[in-house]
Amino acid sequence: MKKLLNTLYILSENAYLSLKNENAVVYMEDGSHRDIPLLSLESIFSFSYKGASPALIGECANRGISISFFSPEGRFLAMPTGRTKGNVLLRKKQNRVSDSEEESALIARNFIFGKVYNSKWLLERTVRDHGLRVDSEKIKLKSKYLTEGYKQVLSMTDLESIRGLEGQAATNYFEVFNDLILNQKEDFEFKTRSRRPPLDRVNALLSFGYRVLANDCVSALEGVGLDPYVGFLHRDRPGRESLALDLMEEFRCVMVDRFILTLINQRQINAKHFAEKENGAVLLNDDGRKVFFGQWQMRKKEELTHPYLKEKVCWGQIPYIQALLLSRYLRGDLDGYPVFLWK
Repeated sequence: MKKLLNTLYILSENAYLSLKNENAVVYMEDGSHRDIPLLSLESIFSFSYKGASPALIGECANRGISISFFSPEGRFLAMPTGRTKGNVLLRKKQNRVSDSEEESALIARNFIFGKVYNSKWLLERTVRDHGLRVDSEKIKLKSKYLTEGYKQVLSMTDLESIRGLEGQAATNYFEVFNDLILNQKEDFEFKTRSRRPPLDRVNALLSFGYRVLANDCVSALEGVGLDPYVGFLHRDRPGRESLALDLMEEFRCVMVDRFILTLINQRQINAKHFAEKENGAVLLNDDGRKVFFGQWQMRKKEELTHPYLKEKVCWGQIPYIQALLLSRYLRGDLDGYPVFLWK
């Protein structure tokens, strides 16, 4: 259980929520419980199998406290509402901002600032931790380009320029990505980013990991009442979860890239976990997906200090916290969207 930003996170899969007087009561598997005054809450995120009592759900609806239910793995399940759907104003604001390229650019540049900044620090960490095993000068040069990029992007006011900078930053980053692979280099060689389809094992891991992260971002956005299909950087396209793709930009490299490098470098995954199709596509097989998800769930439980909140959180909470911060910015509760910056 964790309380952040007047939001109660129920992270134990066996916890049960109930109502007692004017409190939400969290009953744990070991028989212990904790009372949380409803007066102090704006929302509840429950990742528990057991859910909550109808009495609590009804009281939350009456008080305008959003309560969102997810599977323990983070898949959005439901968000009960009362007579008035409280997020209608939020979604109307989201649509107004999305319709304006100028307003969209003010948010989009923050997402890309975070992406480029975090990519730079992933390279810097590799040099710091493995300086004798990598071409440090080559990586530092790309890091310098990324530093220049994230400094420029905050002054950009149109989406096309932001996309252009993001593309150039991604090119510089991926030009040294193969250098970050320290073990199993014969089986995991990265030459260039290939998406549809992935043409090597590293790209297979990247594409699969980004899809998993995008699903987490969809759940997070739905949980705070935002429409995952209405984006700011990624424009509307039928069937594309544009806002989820926007949101994940800032933590692609720290949640997915860093994770798959660990899988490879620590030999947790190897060549036998992949299958090659007739069209040249390389995909994770069933055993590979089992390894991926097993390690992914463990990684999501690891703790870090959130750079904006200055509190300990789990990696798995990051998409949900950032979605909540984005919703508060759109509602006017925050002067700016606090980008997730990892270091």
